[in-house]
Amino acid sequence: MNDLLASLLTGWESEVVEFKQASGDYDTDRIGEYFSALSNEANLRTAERAWLVFGVNDRTRSVVGSGYRRDANRLQGLKMQVAQGAEPSVTFRNIHELDHAGGRVLLFEVPPAPRGMPIAWKGHYFARAGESLTSLGLDKLEEIRRQTLLTDWTAHRVAGATLAHLDERALAAARESFATKYANRFAGEEVRNWPLEAFLDRAKLTRDGELTRATLLLLGKAEAAHLLLPNPAQLTWKLEGSERAYEHLGPPFLLNTSALYQRVRNIQVRILPEDSLLPVEVAKYDQRVVLEAIHNCIAHQDYARNGRIVVTEQPDRLVFENEGGFFEGQPGDYVAGNKTPRRYRNPFLAQAMAELNMIDTMGYGIHEMHKGQARRYMPLPDYDLGQSGAVRMTIHGGVVDPAYSRLLIQKTDLPLADVFALDRVQKRLPIEDAVAKRLRKAGLIEGRKPNYHVSAAIAKATAGQADYIRMRAQDDAFYAKLLTDFLEKFGQATRSEINRLLLGKLSEALTQEQKVNKINNLLTKLRRRGLIYNAGVDSAPQWRLAEKPAEKK
Repeated sequence: MNDLLASLLTGWESEVVEFKQASGDYDTDRIGEYFSALSNEANLRTAERAWLVFGVNDRTRSVVGSGYRRDANRLQGLKMQVAQGAEPSVTFRNIHELDHAGGRVLLFEVPPAPRGMPIAWKGHYFARAGESLTSLGLDKLEEIRRQTLLTDWTAHRVAGATLAHLDERALAAARESFATKYANRFAGEEVRNWPLEAFLDRAKLTRDGELTRATLLLLGKAEAAHLLLPNPAQLTWKLEGSERAYEHLGPPFLLNTSALYQRVRNIQVRILPEDSLLPVEVAKYDQRVVLEAIHNCIAHQDYARNGRIVVTEQPDRLVFENEGGFFEGQPGDYVAGNKTPRRYRNPFLAQAMAELNMIDTMGYGIHEMHKGQARRYMPLPDYDLGQSGAVRMTIHGGVVDPAYSRLLIQKTDLPLADVFALDRVQKRLPIEDAVAKRLRKAGLIEGRKPNYHVSAAIAKATAGQADYIRMRAQDDAFYAKLLTDFLEKFGQATRSEINRLLLGKLSEALTQEQKVNKINNLLTKLRRRGLIYNAGVDSAPQWRLAEKPAEKK
């Protein structure tokens, strides 16, 4: 890194390098503005990266040292702060800390703006004019946006499309989603009162006030789909197994992704056999994981191929298929959540979906789907790129190897990288020798290469079944039922009586203070829902069941 710093100092400041002394703290908004400017300039100059450097006097080119955020966790926390303020949501690739003879130097590595997607900071686009920070001019803004207009199917304006072709329910949902995403910037009522044209422009759904294919895909009426022909603009749900059925769902995709999810038979699944620890029931599919998968299909579909997005429901899995090869890298690159894509097949659509809170643009989608499956002790998603020009992704709704699920229940703190490797073991897929050595040392796998299997001796990893049951937390509904049953039987309860009822039943993983706080939160929740009320005073509460309203005759 010393050589890199020397080369940056020799080249002096340019549109893709900015030096700041930053001897103490430095305004985060100012950093965000420089991030926007440097990212946009790197895009325009086809640079692989830009640099914001702290600890250098910008007049003398000398290293003077920076005291900015000496705490490592707080320094790395800047990445999340930048991701929250940048539009679309991107952040520094890396923050390098250099111990230079002249003092501490920080090098913030800024990625170039994705093709066709200029980077804004809190709604404003920035650029550089020599060594000065300035607003991104319309010429530069259009230069970036035009980069993909010829190849981005979703960015094309739709001849003859008007506001009358948009679905009212979808528009209302879009405003709510936008308001939720930017709740720290706009009041919900303000967003709901914007003129429709202004809202669509802010949500990156129109070009120069005209509706685009992306607008109709996300918000269009079903009967407006003909404006997108020959593309069918359809999400297809298909049921296979002892029963067979299908349904085609057109625009508005903002609403119909949830409609498709409602078609899926999402029953409760008992993961473990009765004689293995404690039977655990979970929903067959997690709604967030399924919607993330559908939204990814929409964002990455190659619409120029005029195909449908197909979700096939099989007895033990869901298979998602979209047209177009995996666009950048390989699925495994995104599992850890560290890789950010530099390019998008449909940047106009992707940016609009990000504005409506349907996806992020940081590459976290695959990471979140893997985490969601692991949290539910289920096999991780599988990707099949074997067919040219298509992507198939499978989400499992049942157990592949009981030992794998049993292990995840017992060891909830496993790193995702280890869960990923264990998932490959249960599916009889190869793992690297170094990974196998680590898992074997931890007692997580047994057997010889290539016939590894997940260790079945799970009881040794914990203090046994009784400890597991004592440490396992129940749902709030379980504790609420205990309390309401008590009140129904005895009429009222003091706080000390409630403590005696619940404290011994809460998870032993909680401290005494955490247990008391949990009971406080439970009482508050039930009171706000109108299920119980305090008939005494705050210093001496007497909790009773609220009276049910009389039935109308």
